[in-house]
Amino acid sequence: MAVATFYGLPFTIILSTLVLATTFPSVTARAFFVFGDSLVDNGNNNYLATSARADSPPYGIDYPTHRPTGRFSNGFNMPDLISQRMGAEPTLPYLNPQLRGQRLLVGANFASAGIGILNDTGAQFANIIRMPLQLEYFRQYQQRVSGLIGASQTKKLVKNALVLMTLGGNDFVNNYYLVPFSARSRQYALPNYVRFIISEYKKILMKLYNLGARRVLVTGTGPLGCVPAELAQRSQNGECAAELQRAAQLFNPQLYQMLDDLNSKIGSHVFIKVNSKKMHSDFISDPRAYGFVSSKIACCGQGPYNGLGLCTQLSNLCANRDLYAFWDPFHPSERANKIIVEQMMTGSTEYMHPMNLSTILALDSQN
Repeated sequence: MAVATFYGLPFTIILSTLVLATTFPSVTARAFFVFGDSLVDNGNNNYLATSARADSPPYGIDYPTHRPTGRFSNGFNMPDLISQRMGAEPTLPYLNPQLRGQRLLVGANFASAGIGILNDTGAQFANIIRMPLQLEYFRQYQQRVSGLIGASQTKKLVKNALVLMTLGGNDFVNNYYLVPFSARSRQYALPNYVRFIISEYKKILMKLYNLGARRVLVTGTGPLGCVPAELAQRSQNGECAAELQRAAQLFNPQLYQMLDDLNSKIGSHVFIKVNSKKMHSDFISDPRAYGFVSSKIACCGQGPYNGLGLCTQLSNLCANRDLYAFWDPFHPSERANKIIVEQMMTGSTEYMHPMNLSTILALDSQN
């Protein structure tokens, strides 16, 4: 029986190729995945029964829709701004029902406000997406994408993706120092606690690596004792809370050493150190140099430094959010986030080690 041909190729082969091309769309843009806490959550907690939510005004007051989105910001947060610099649309929260079809290829945000390295961190918030579940969702995501573009292309998409991981702060402010004589503070002296959470963080990062991530930005903690919430509770004259500052000073160097050790073991610069403490300290120590009127008082809040309680419609609210380094008692304003992301993009090795994000994007585009 004769087989139809077209330019010398069997018609059945051409038809099969067309079917595969239709079934599995090509992947061109670089995907972006986000893991971590409220600094990078863009709305997952809106879908959960938890008090750790930013789903009511005045959150989102400067977002394009002027409505709350679940971001703990007056506008865009750090992942949004990174997506913009990559020329990509923002990643959707993994729990958002709109994350389906072609939108899956942009990536996904798995972050959840309140979580930490440890599973008991943020226990007071009840139903949040702790790290084991964030990583399980990442595995499920890959299964879903495999159905869209095939297993081989999915593996390539994940390998070539940029990943942002932001963890650690809550393990101090919402665990060790949450209440006097907390369970963890009775179990561990601070140096031993830091060593413990670093060892647990290492397991998380290796699981992420085993799930295919090959370019991961890992942020250290900011100057924990300098946020308005801690100033309101622990500061006498506006000075940063010494004990929380000590926690950050112990945590960050050990985190960066652990990342170096992992990269040496892997034989590649998979994990990129992001010096969040330096980035924040620049505008906290000299706010006017960055156009802020204050780095101690939150734009939205109440009590000393607007640092007590939640940001609500009943809170004090500043008229110009661009003049404040902190939006609420814990989180940077959109403008502060822009300064942070600019340092991530173009900063020296003092901020980004071994290379900044612009260098990473240029280098990886050649591969």
